[in-house]
Amino acid sequence: MLRNLWLVVFSVLLISCAEKDTYDPAHDYFSYANSDEFVTQHLALDLDVDFDSQTLTGSVMLHMNVLDTSASKIVLDTRDIVIENVVFLSANGTVEAAIYEMGETDAVKGTPLVITVPGQIVGETAVEVRIGYVTSPQASALQWLPPELTAGGKHPMMFSQSQSIHARSWIPLQDTPAVRITYEARIHTPDELLAVMSANNDPLTPRSGEYEFDMPQPIPAYLLAIAVGNLYFAPLGEDTGVYTEPELLDASVFEFANTQDMLEVAEEQFGPYQWGRYDLLVLPPSFPFGGMENPRLSFLTPSLLAGDRSLVSVVAHELAHSWSGNLVTNATWRDGWLNEGMTSYLESRLMEIIYDKDRVDEERVLGYEELLGNFETVPLERQGLAPRLESGDADDVQGTIHYHKGQLFLQHLENSFGRERFDEFLLGYFDDFAFQTITTEVFVDYLDEHLLSGSPNVISLQQVEAWMYQPGLPDDAPIPTSTTLNGAAEMAAAWAIGEASLEDMPVATWSPQALIHFINSLPVNLPEDKLLALDEGLQLSDTNNAEVARTWFIQVAVRRYEPAYAKLEQHLNRYGRTRLVAPVYGALAANGQDAGLARSMFAKARGAYHPLTNGYIERTLQREANE
Repeated sequence: MLRNLWLVVFSVLLISCAEKDTYDPAHDYFSYANSDEFVTQHLALDLDVDFDSQTLTGSVMLHMNVLDTSASKIVLDTRDIVIENVVFLSANGTVEAAIYEMGETDAVKGTPLVITVPGQIVGETAVEVRIGYVTSPQASALQWLPPELTAGGKHPMMFSQSQSIHARSWIPLQDTPAVRITYEARIHTPDELLAVMSANNDPLTPRSGEYEFDMPQPIPAYLLAIAVGNLYFAPLGEDTGVYTEPELLDASVFEFANTQDMLEVAEEQFGPYQWGRYDLLVLPPSFPFGGMENPRLSFLTPSLLAGDRSLVSVVAHELAHSWSGNLVTNATWRDGWLNEGMTSYLESRLMEIIYDKDRVDEERVLGYEELLGNFETVPLERQGLAPRLESGDADDVQGTIHYHKGQLFLQHLENSFGRERFDEFLLGYFDDFAFQTITTEVFVDYLDEHLLSGSPNVISLQQVEAWMYQPGLPDDAPIPTSTTLNGAAEMAAAWAIGEASLEDMPVATWSPQALIHFINSLPVNLPEDKLLALDEGLQLSDTNNAEVARTWFIQVAVRRYEPAYAKLEQHLNRYGRTRLVAPVYGALAANGQDAGLARSMFAKARGAYHPLTNGYIERTLQREANE
């Protein structure tokens, strides 16, 4: 009752009474699918991968349960897909062509596919519908790389990125995390290439040009994933390994050597790993994210190959998703913190054990500082962990708030109830909701029943709801600290006023996180000659650490340190991960003089970026142009 009252009060502040009455926080406003009438249980893919036309051609069979036997139309999500035919299969094996139509196209949601159920099937409790289709070369989930954009330079590559609502661009389906499906697939490729999917990849699979996959555990559509290329496998442990191009295999094995240890520690902390193997796929630089938690096969950016294992927290994060996100999933993208905030918290717990608490404290501080930056740019109505979300773009609503604020909320619970008791709560949570999708409200009810109510004087339900629905941070939010980062900030201040030299800095003993904090702590009025001395002394423009480079080139752009502009552009051409490049473009566009230069650099580089990265940069540049 208290939460319902709070939702009403907060809604009054944000929306009109008429809107308040119709908004449903449990409804997925980014899907056309009528999953309250028909719900997919299993899908079967049969696809040809054509690099010449940059298309996937074939069919998907949807096995659906009928929730409303009077319903006569199935509505699916699509984007830029050509539908060639739709048929229903009856229990006796007969095939009947279906009447279908494409609805009105929306720039974000795509185009609904509306299928009329044949009269003789209406009333059945289960239906099977097969859809023949062809994807577009512009499919937002797929990137088709020519050989010259791969590590080997001899073979093309294709890979997918379905999160958040891009599975609909390569499969017509119910593209909402509220629906979980099992799937099987038959994939046809050029003979010399290997296909892998978010399914049961066999490390010993021979290259045959035809590959079969099975995913027996139900997953949401955004975890459907495929990659095809000149991929090879190397083991990392009994249940873990890495796929990548042969040119990157040795570096990947070195960088991710601790993956098996991470998996075993995670099972000790969070309960059994329920997905079979846990393998990694290292993709070309154009992969738009640090990692993607596709079950059984996390997709990773090669920008993590720093040579010193300093960026492997991304692997810990993707592995942790095997519990928070893949096992227990947000019901809508409004509830994304249940995936990302929970996973960021679990990641930090894993890193404490695998490495040490000092390193984790450094990363917590950097995450907190990034969160404060998000609060300056994200509208107040989107700053709660579970904001009202019925419009806009599902890929671009909260910055990283759902990661870092969610992590702080869970850290607050741990601090308040004690780690042992909170761990008992987490184990019960993962067990009770395994292979389910839930809303924020379901989580809060469960939290109240299994943790809050047992200790009514520790944290109140109203305090929890403040985290969920109010902007900013509550006054009692835990503020992370780091002794090493404090030292780096003090060194930045001392060096800026001439009280310390570069030779005095123990940079060789610093972590990359400490160097990042040092760069971010430099005074805003630092003259160009000091920037030049810093750049030359620490070789910042030539660093091989992608996160350090990102931090440095943002400052280069903000401060208009033009001697480093050539290296800045090389950075933008070297990486395709959205996090590494979009903020640099944004800083250029926002410094008052280089908006045109940012657009020019983007025009030259965008051909090597993933469609999702291009879309994010376009929105960033447009936002800066409007301010």
